[in-house]
Amino acid sequence: MFIDIIPMLSYTVYERVVSFMEYMSVKQASEQWDLSDRRVRVLCSEGKIDGVVRKGRAYLIPLDALKPIDGRTLRGTIIPPEYASVFAHVDSLKAELDRRRPLTSGELKRLQEEFLVEFTYNSNAIEGNTLTLRETALVLEGVTIDKKPLKEHLEAVGHRDAFLYVQQLVSDRVAVTEKVIKDIHSLVLMDRPEDKGVFRSIPVRIMGAHHEPPQPYLVPVQMEQLIAKKTQKKRHPIEKAALFHLDIEGIHPFIDGNGRTGRLILNLMLMQCGYPPINVKFADRRRYYDCFDSYYKGDTAAPMVEMLAEYLEERLRQYLEILK
Repeated sequence: MFIDIIPMLSYTVYERVVSFMEYMSVKQASEQWDLSDRRVRVLCSEGKIDGVVRKGRAYLIPLDALKPIDGRTLRGTIIPPEYASVFAHVDSLKAELDRRRPLTSGELKRLQEEFLVEFTYNSNAIEGNTLTLRETALVLEGVTIDKKPLKEHLEAVGHRDAFLYVQQLVSDRVAVTEKVIKDIHSLVLMDRPEDKGVFRSIPVRIMGAHHEPPQPYLVPVQMEQLIAKKTQKKRHPIEKAALFHLDIEGIHPFIDGNGRTGRLILNLMLMQCGYPPINVKFADRRRYYDCFDSYYKGDTAAPMVEMLAEYLEERLRQYLEILK
């Protein structure tokens, strides 16, 4: 019924009805997004704005619609068709967050502290650490948990220090190099001084995984090739981070701490491109492991790319909700 009466309404009344129904007009969207009316109409006609309703020549745009990203920012980037809509959605959320920033120092501090505890808990739990979320928070405050091994305390502290180091690398705009990877691993494996920051010298197997890591004499060469490959093709940052994560975990360069180190590097790469860090949850570990099997057995990175995109959307919406 609402759609049928639109042509009979004056422009002013039309805008009021649109607003009441939680839609905005092309004119309102153009003012909100700092785009021309013509550009907004083109974006509507090309289906690049979610939820648009059309009646004749009029477009009704949801009030909470995200401003589409400027395609020129991705010029020259290789984006497989199956990822196009996923990346566009995440990047629209990121653009909206960039438009609304900055967060207050108090908001930012709270978000960082909450994330650090949750990230440390989940990343360590995936690798078998038995500290609960609450116990992890206490350990990071300097409290010793009764009946829990010293090793698990050191894993929590080491992971925290490694993430703080990653944040500093992002601030200093330091590229991912072999030294950076070894430095991160050295912090993660603070409980094993003889192995930290050193490529493994013995063969390893990943329990339950389809893929078998390379022999130790191949690790330095494959790591060098992986780092060089990172800059060869201009891929979207999400796909690039996903592929690097899949490849480095496949190489399994260290005797221990590969998963934690890999997820820290994953966040380093995302944060370097302006995305918030993500937290691969312990509850999602089965899906996470399946992503590696899909890559090494099924020759597709899509499950990992989609998982990262979902986590990024979750984090971006969390930031935007605070800013509302």
